[in-house]
Amino acid sequence: MEQPTEATRAVLHVLPLVLDLGGTFVFAISGAMVAVRHRLDIFGVLVLAFAAGNAGGITRDLLIGAVPPSAIADLKYSGVSALAGLLTFYWYPVTHRLRRDVQWLDAVGLAFFAVAGAEKALLHGIHPIMAALLGMVTGIGGGMLRDVLVSEIPAVLRADLYALAALAGASVVVSAHLLHLHPMVAALLGGGLCFALRFMAIRYGWHLPTAQPPQEEAADAPRRRHHDEGN
Repeated sequence: MEQPTEATRAVLHVLPLVLDLGGTFVFAISGAMVAVRHRLDIFGVLVLAFAAGNAGGITRDLLIGAVPPSAIADLKYSGVSALAGLLTFYWYPVTHRLRRDVQWLDAVGLAFFAVAGAEKALLHGIHPIMAALLGMVTGIGGGMLRDVLVSEIPAVLRADLYALAALAGASVVVSAHLLHLHPMVAALLGGGLCFALRFMAIRYGWHLPTAQPPQEEAADAPRRRHHDEGN
């Protein structure tokens, strides 16, 4: 098998970092916005910004044995998260007006993380199938922790084509790697597919089938909720 050139190896090492930091900033903004909406203090805003921006990457690094995780070993991750948290905290009226745009940025961040997660897993010799799954985990981990910390059902379990978009993008990156395509080509193809799926889901409401309770349970739900609130 043809060995990668020196330039290709350099791209393989730098590309995950650039994508990681970009995704960290975008997801940290989403975490900070959720914190402000729940009226947390500035420390809580910074905690949620860091959690949303880094939980997926930390989980990935622990699973592939890249310890200590980059988000802990490299201060750039904390700095990017803190910057996003402070910007959101002090200029929330602006970010709130741009919340629709932040939703699109979230799609960009998901694409960044899905590609970066798969690329880094492949770089550490992980099996291609697991590398694709780790790309998905990198994309959805931060959002799941963010929602759990504010006692909400994680958006990834109910949002339109969220985890599936990340998995599709990461799978394209892995497939391109197996076909020996250049890492930049793999990143563009995988990231583009992930973003396109999220774009279509947001724009047209594409979603997976949801579980439907039996009619008698659905009819009885308001009465049970009223009883629980009375207690």
